[in-house]
Amino acid sequence: MVTVTSIAGWLAVLCAGTAGWLATGGRDGARRRARELLGGGTGGRAVGGMAERWRAARLAWRGRVGREVWCLPAGLGLGALGRSVVPVLVSVAALFVVRRWLAAREAERERDRRADAVIGLCAGVAGELRAGRQPAPALLAAETPGLGTAGPAVWAAARYGGDVPRALRAAARLPGAEGLTGMAACWQVAVEGGAGLAAGLERIAAGLRARRDQREELRAQLAGPRATALMLALLPVCGLLMGGALGADPLRVLLHTPVGWGCLVIGGLLEWGGVAWTARIVAGAMPAVERHPDVSRAEISSCERGTKW
Repeated sequence: MVTVTSIAGWLAVLCAGTAGWLATGGRDGARRRARELLGGGTGGRAVGGMAERWRAARLAWRGRVGREVWCLPAGLGLGALGRSVVPVLVSVAALFVVRRWLAAREAERERDRRADAVIGLCAGVAGELRAGRQPAPALLAAETPGLGTAGPAVWAAARYGGDVPRALRAAARLPGAEGLTGMAACWQVAVEGGAGLAAGLERIAAGLRARRDQREELRAQLAGPRATALMLALLPVCGLLMGGALGADPLRVLLHTPVGWGCLVIGGLLEWGGVAWTARIVAGAMPAVERHPDVSRAEISSCERGTKW
């Protein structure tokens, strides 16, 4: 006789396999063997075309679905163990929360990469100017792909005699590229007044590098409190595992009794409040330079005191 537990267990296995396939990109061995067997004829071209279309569709799907999909098999597994649909519903809500958290982490990493690209661009242009190049050729020689979608506009302005400061200010609107505002100011002062551009860019690169080192040091100092908060957040899960190991069946109490429902709701609210409070404390410890990095007027004014280029 097929029971709800067996159906939920098979669904959990199916979702876990699907999540693993999406997370790892699947296996291409069968496709390669088919291509080797049929690669010489029309059938091979048809198989290859279908394989390429399947690959494009899979990559597009992977772009929309990430590691957060693991919440679904976890919820189905807990639902099968506890014989309840509540973990499944919670896993659906957790999927969106985890996806938002992963997107925020990826945005932070992208901001850091763009900030490093700005530092490298300022230092590279300054080095090219010291070597004797003019500003526009120096900017083209120091071209870096780390600026993202705004980079081509900057290189086009430098290559075709456009408004480079304006393009730099437009690129500075991207998160992590705020240092380009100082580069644009130095560029404009140097072009209009003949002041030194290399000295100003070196000063800006040094200032941005110091801010980056400050952020990294602060993150290293906050790694301990973050790890402690994560450990405290996982303690209820450890308690459930210990209760199950002792034979207390905590999932049955939490998912099938009114007292358990109340404990589950109150505990979930307290868990969410603790995580939110810890995140707010950590965010409050970040200085203004982490949230709104910018270049000071003292760094920009070095252009006005420099020599020609």
